[in-house]
Amino acid sequence: MLTATYTLVALSVEQTNMRVSLHAVQQLVQKSYARQSALTEGQADYVCDTLRQLYESCQGRKLDRFLLPALRRAGAEAEPLLCELDMLSRGAAESLGAACRLASSAIDEEDLVDAFCMAVERFCAALALRFDREERELFPIARGAIAGDAWFAVGKQMLAHDAYREEHRGRTPPPASRAARAEHVHRQNLHAAYLH
Repeated sequence: MLTATYTLVALSVEQTNMRVSLHAVQQLVQKSYARQSALTEGQADYVCDTLRQLYESCQGRKLDRFLLPALRRAGAEAEPLLCELDMLSRGAAESLGAACRLASSAIDEEDLVDAFCMAVERFCAALALRFDREERELFPIARGAIAGDAWFAVGKQMLAHDAYREEHRGRTPPPASRAARAEHVHRQNLHAAYLH
């Protein structure tokens, strides 16, 4: 069971990192954007890009890549819960779509700012609830349903995935334009600010 424990701890760390990013964008919108009577195109685009990245990161987590297939192979009775988790992801995707549709035109009235902020809030709430339910409900089901050798295989896949990502980490070219570099630095600073 040590392998199961280590694997679930690694997945919890991944969840925590996602929560920090989610909380950072939620705080930005609540504390800054919600008090404005209009948003600039750059403000709206920044939030939409951040939400898009969060959503894509959520879909590409180790939990989805390795744990869920192992759970299904084990024949765990988790299908109703998995359907509910998928519904939460669909709700986040719909909220992301609503925010991006609003951002595609001028957000120059308080009602539009409110609608944009509400879409962001719904996105954050859906993913936060999904993460909570995964930790409170899915992890215990997985612990009981997946056998020791299957946990070892999941752990091995996760380590191989981490090694591959680490090996290819430095190969992504930096953003080309001055604006893209500035945006990249701003995102890093925003993320660092919410970590401290």
